[in-house]
Amino acid sequence: MNALYLVAIGSVPAKALEWVEKAAADWFPLPIRRLPPLSIPEAAYDTKRGQYQSVGIMKMLADGAPRDAARVLGVTDVDLAIPMLSFLFGQAQLDGPVAVISLWRLRQEFYGLAADESLLRERTTKEVLHELGHTFGLVHCSEPKCAMSLATHIELVDAKAEQYCVRCGMQVVRRCASLDGGV
Repeated sequence: MNALYLVAIGSVPAKALEWVEKAAADWFPLPIRRLPPLSIPEAAYDTKRGQYQSVGIMKMLADGAPRDAARVLGVTDVDLAIPMLSFLFGQAQLDGPVAVISLWRLRQEFYGLAADESLLRERTTKEVLHELGHTFGLVHCSEPKCAMSLATHIELVDAKAEQYCVRCGMQVVRRCASLDGGV
């Protein structure tokens, strides 16, 4: 049976991985399995920007994906970017098997504020749903509360709900049901 694999990339708090696993299990009717943690690929570090290029990390995830992986979600605590954007909360292959999320800019401390574990959990859940949604073919949603709405800054992440709108939720259900091997 196809499975959804979770993997820490670099140092990721165990509690954060539990949040990710719960969010995935709540929305995706796939067996959830964890892979051993991976090191952050040195080649992904962009010294000029002081960030990690997510494409290199996603390639590492794709190359190491188990044969029965329907999806692989990497979780990291480093700042991610791509050449055309100054930062990313996460990235996914649209209708593909690999996604990555970063806790870096989801943390209140990044914005010079006191740590808030509850808010970090909420933001992490929203990003898990968003990036995994992309892997199941969902595009950005026009409903601001939907987890699939575009978030270009943290206030837009905070404005989302920890769930999909009805339309996006139904699409996830249909796409999961159509996976080879059935669910």
